Amino acid sequence: MNRVREFVNQADIRRFRFWVQIAFFILLMYGGFVITSIGDTLPTFSCAFNEQGRGGICYLLPLQHQMALSWKTLAAGAGFAVLTGFVTFMLWFVILNKAWCGYACPLGTIQDWITALRKKLRIPFSRYSQGQFRKLKKIKYILLVLLIFLPMMIGNSFFGLPKLSHDMATPFCMVCPGRVLLPMFSGDFSQLAIDFSSKTKLVLTALGVFITGLFLAGSFVKKRFFCFFCPMSALHYVLSKPAFLKLKKNGDKCTKCGDCYQVCDMQIKEIADDVTNRNIMQDDCIMCLKCVSACPENGCLEVSFLKVPVLESSETGFSRRMGRGSEDGR
Repeated sequence: MNRVREFVNQADIRRFRFWVQIAFFILLMYGGFVITSIGDTLPTFSCAFNEQGRGGICYLLPLQHQMALSWKTLAAGAGFAVLTGFVTFMLWFVILNKAWCGYACPLGTIQDWITALRKKLRIPFSRYSQGQFRKLKKIKYILLVLLIFLPMMIGNSFFGLPKLSHDMATPFCMVCPGRVLLPMFSGDFSQLAIDFSSKTKLVLTALGVFITGLFLAGSFVKKRFFCFFCPMSALHYVLSKPAFLKLKKNGDKCTKCGDCYQVCDMQIKEIADDVTNRNIMQDDCIMCLKCVSACPENGCLEVSFLKVPVLESSETGFSRRMGRGSEDGR
């Protein structure tokens, strides 16, 4: 067992992650060609608008549809279906925690491909200041509240206000870059258009095309640009405590060298500075595990599954990975 753990701790995490991302991308983007679906409550972006190839559906779509139901409908029995969908989503999520973001999300993988292109062109990337970072990280929670609350105003009246149009049933999906980009990988470019059938759809689809352009441009300048604003990431963190996969830190072994922060795509400063909290995972973490790979201190950072260690930082693993030239933080 010790030999197995030593082998894992010295493995090239970058290469492992690359192939896992490829496997998930193929499954979620093209699985529909060979299987119907692996579920409609997945804790990662697998867009329902990718009608040809999708191997599953992002939970945010059915969540918005369910939130549009009236209180009366929910009380009459539909509430059980809503609860069932949420429990199914949780069962998927608790297995991998936020590694769904770092290893499974097609939008995340596309951003990593864009980063790889930037590296090949030797173009430096940008970082947010810590002040900007603290302000911007709030946006995903605002979006999460809106994607729940706006559909609720379709089936219910709040504070005497009129109900919203059914065109607002899936407001986040309409502006999500996944709706435009992901179907393209199956040869469907129909979402790259503006819907003039109503004023609401006109605004939402035009905004969706604009945000898609911003997604592509921003991902070329900043690593994992969209993940800073992703409401799925916010939902993950709210529900992350019972997850099986954990990222832990032994602060007594930390020298604050900063190597973990330098390779972090999400600019999480606490991963280097916090030496008091055992549970080091932050809301922006995508659990890519680059920090564990880059840490030179034995057992300082640890990944566990159901409290069983599966990956630890180590001096020999760090030396071998640096010898292979991985995780350079660029």
